[in-house]
Amino acid sequence: MADVLKIRWNEFIGWARVVLTAALLPLVWFWLPWTSGWIYGLVLLYLGAAVTLVLRGWGRSGMIGLLVLFQDAVFLLVAASYGADRLLWWSSAFYLLVLAEGVAFYGPVEVGVVGLVVALFCILVPQPGLRDLEYAAVVGGALGCWLAASRRRRERDAVRMAGQVEDARRGAERATEAERQRIASDFHDGPLQNFISLQMRLEVLRKLLDRDLEAGRDELRQLQTIAQSQVRDLRVFLHAMRPVDVDGADLVVTARRTAEAFQKESGIPVTFIGTAAPVGLSQESTSEVLQMIREALYNVQKHSGATRVALALEKSEKALEISVDDNGHGFTFAGTYSLEELELLRLGPNSLKRRARTLNADMQLESRPGRGAGLKVRVPLQ
Repeated sequence: MADVLKIRWNEFIGWARVVLTAALLPLVWFWLPWTSGWIYGLVLLYLGAAVTLVLRGWGRSGMIGLLVLFQDAVFLLVAASYGADRLLWWSSAFYLLVLAEGVAFYGPVEVGVVGLVVALFCILVPQPGLRDLEYAAVVGGALGCWLAASRRRRERDAVRMAGQVEDARRGAERATEAERQRIASDFHDGPLQNFISLQMRLEVLRKLLDRDLEAGRDELRQLQTIAQSQVRDLRVFLHAMRPVDVDGADLVVTARRTAEAFQKESGIPVTFIGTAAPVGLSQESTSEVLQMIREALYNVQKHSGATRVALALEKSEKALEISVDDNGHGFTFAGTYSLEELELLRLGPNSLKRRARTLNADMQLESRPGRGAGLKVRVPLQ
């Protein structure tokens, strides 16, 4: 879009240069009949150059454009010096064209140099009519410098904002890809493995029915129980995949509903303790916290074999503290580990560690083999 606007501005300035140069011929003939013939030749030569610039599309930027800018300034000074008093309006119009050219394609330095050269020329050349052009040169040059500086500043802001938008887009793509990988990994380790196991048991059942019908019926009843358990696991998995619906940005209310839904779907009782004070997290941080809670509960249902879970949210002066404790069989390792230790030893759920880093939160994972596990997350409040 910016390049298209520059091309159109270049065309407009180019044709304006052609029109003003062409208008100078009858003006010189009418107002300055005593002028030497070489002035007409100069104007005709410049008119041809102006038409060539428009047809070729030159003069927009770069070294050629800079030469065209100063060429216009020189042509202005030559023409003004031969009829300053009678052609003041033409000199002013052409000077405004030169300033517009500098503001559109260059910076305050180039515009300032043009304005300074024109002003010095008006001061040093002993022509009475140039005094009026001198004022226009000073005022117009100062205004042009300010406009050019403003344009450069807006361009830098636009480039910076475009970079920020691109960084945000790439960050969103990375987050989306990471979330897809997490979902694929969880599905592979959870529902997919369960269905593979079920398929193998069905094959065993088929062979067993050929040999012992009664034993096959017992196996079928066991498969029905397994299928029911897998349906519950799949419901919990799908629930964890749903977008977080924050109830009016009230983290505590939504966390309580999440715990109630988990208890209903998994059959594991949940004790919930929530803070009464407003949490004050941003919408994005609130969604991340709720995702952590849902994933932690899902991991309890999927891996721990727990019969009870306790979920607590407590707010201190500078942080929100979240804890999830269960009475399952714990992890294969024992002890309490920080987020840095978990990453160094490659222990603990990767998705929870990633979300903790996103929230700039402290995380501790305590494993009590045979007696359960505890997750504690401390999210700083801004």
